[in-house]
Amino acid sequence: MPPLLAALRPHQWTKNLVVFAALALSKHLFEAGPLLQATLAFVCFCALSGTVYLVNDLVDVERDRLHPEKKRRPIASGAVSLPLARGAALVLGAGSLTVSAALSREFFACATAYLALNLLYSFRLKNVVILDVLSISLGFVLRAVAGGVVIAVPISDWLLVCTILLALFLALAKRRAEITALEATASGHRAILAEYSPYLLDQMIAVVTASCVTAYAFYTLAPETVAKFQTNRLSWTIPFVIYGIFRYLYLVHQKEQGGSPSDVLLADRPLLVNVFLWAAAVVAIVYSAAGAPAPIGH
Repeated sequence: MPPLLAALRPHQWTKNLVVFAALALSKHLFEAGPLLQATLAFVCFCALSGTVYLVNDLVDVERDRLHPEKKRRPIASGAVSLPLARGAALVLGAGSLTVSAALSREFFACATAYLALNLLYSFRLKNVVILDVLSISLGFVLRAVAGGVVIAVPISDWLLVCTILLALFLALAKRRAEITALEATASGHRAILAEYSPYLLDQMIAVVTASCVTAYAFYTLAPETVAKFQTNRLSWTIPFVIYGIFRYLYLVHQKEQGGSPSDVLLADRPLLVNVFLWAAAVVAIVYSAAGAPAPIGH
């Protein structure tokens, strides 16, 4: 693909699918109006993500040139000049915020908070131990919240809890993959890696893994969830969550993957099939239940 487009990392845009969570769980997935609004929100977050990747690569350009794989990135390799990257980031960021403001005031607030958080991460938080992975996780939470406010439906606290725990799991697994792949040169590429060790990350991952599965199980069985969807069959999807997390841990520990969660998802067929089956099962259960859709309105 053209170097500038590659610098926006479209393969990473799968992370923005979190925007559709509130749409699906509010039973408006097959309604044209809410679907269009959520799709525009997804496009906005793809543009914002691209802006963040450009800024992050501009900040890390010298370190990326020392990395065995990241030195091939468009900005680090010189395929995209620094002035072009700066200009593209400015135009893309301003354009996406303009569109987000047209969608709704609440969505604009989420988009602005997401961009501000990620800029703060690029310049400061990525060098602060623990806050680095927490800030990544909060970015996913803001996506989930944005998906709800753009179609003006209530957002479940359980959705936010499960989102931040899963995002923490992926962020910690990514840190571990970076340390094991780069070994002695890890801190030279990313200074924060000197604050972590595989053992410490394994302890954190263990805590987050158990919390993630438990929170999802509680969500599917919670009285408010059963009342909302008028079924307790959502608990049938728990095995998909357990398999997905175990499969990801297998890839991280046995196959030394996990440096890019999006790449792992798209490249590992069993994991991709599992995610598809989980999503299909959730939609089938939610939309076959008798519960009414959440009301839409500002």
